[in-house]
Amino acid sequence: MTGKAPTGRSIAPRPGILDITPYEGGQSRIAGRDAAIKMSSNEGALGPSPRALAAFRAASETLARYPDGGSTALREAIGARFGLDPAHIVCGAGSDELLGQMARGYAGEGDEVLYSEHGFLIYPIAARAVGAVPVKVPETNLTADVDALIARAGNRTRLVYIANPNNPTGSYLDADALRRLRRGLPDGVILVIDAAYAEFVTADDYDAGIALVNENDNDNVVMTRTFSKIFGLGGLRIGWAYGPAHIVDVLNRLRMPFNVSTAAQAAGIAALADRAHQNTAARHNAAMRARMTEALRAAGITVPPSQGNFVLARFSAEAEAAAADAFLKDCGIIVRGVAGYGLPESLRITVGRTEECKAVCDALTRFMAERKAGATGGQSRG
Repeated sequence: MTGKAPTGRSIAPRPGILDITPYEGGQSRIAGRDAAIKMSSNEGALGPSPRALAAFRAASETLARYPDGGSTALREAIGARFGLDPAHIVCGAGSDELLGQMARGYAGEGDEVLYSEHGFLIYPIAARAVGAVPVKVPETNLTADVDALIARAGNRTRLVYIANPNNPTGSYLDADALRRLRRGLPDGVILVIDAAYAEFVTADDYDAGIALVNENDNDNVVMTRTFSKIFGLGGLRIGWAYGPAHIVDVLNRLRMPFNVSTAAQAAGIAALADRAHQNTAARHNAAMRARMTEALRAAGITVPPSQGNFVLARFSAEAEAAAADAFLKDCGIIVRGVAGYGLPESLRITVGRTEECKAVCDALTRFMAERKAGATGGQSRG
């Protein structure tokens, strides 16, 4: 949607700003219901570690003081957890902030920012916010097309954003494909690997981007990560980026002085230390993702393989997806329509707790059976 230019004495924003369609998160409530099963925002099914919650509460004693602007202890904890040099890490208020800063630091008027056809909606927002042109590159089988991205990159290209695994499709590029993408892009283009769902991946040939950043000749690769998914800390907004020193320096110059709160830093450090909670969450996700995929396919719904903490349910047409969404809401279940991602015939469903996964699968099985019998709306949806 394009906004209207101000008239009269109004102050006009910079050209391009009103072309931004504001990002809308997953719905949280259903009108007329006090409670609902929320499976719309890819939040961690098991929530935060008890140790993270305890650290968050303890941090309340120091809230009168500004946080450490450099997130020093948090960066050291991230470095220890993943075997990285903390000097090459920068923290942000969610990885969204860092993705936006990459555009602010390296793209501008007339430049191009590439992303895959069904990529995260923050990428075109980040591009337009700095006056750059977002370029959506077609995918193949709901997966980023390395050859198409390489072919489209040109003299005006400054950044290529790749969500790996991708939201909302659940597809991923293996380590070799990611390396081939980097080799095929011009040297002056920065590859930004958004690995928000890395901890949920079970594929043996996956690399979150650390290896690519570490290669000596790759000073133009950045990886971003988040605490909002497997760590269950979406409400605290903690993200981090790992990259070469010169890019980390730019991000530190652009970020706000105290962008990660004291409580967020404390909770993040404690969450990293609780490996048992992370392992439990990863095992739960793998098991429930497989069960949901099997159950929905058995009901007659197309579900492509996913490496995230969600599955993509694909229906015969947009109207059927809309009907399924309405049916689920009648059952008190909220999922995510993804028409904004160019997939109007699909619904994205977060992997929730065991009983939540069962509820959504049972509901959609009933929905598909009623559709097949031609009796939609004639049976209880309680």
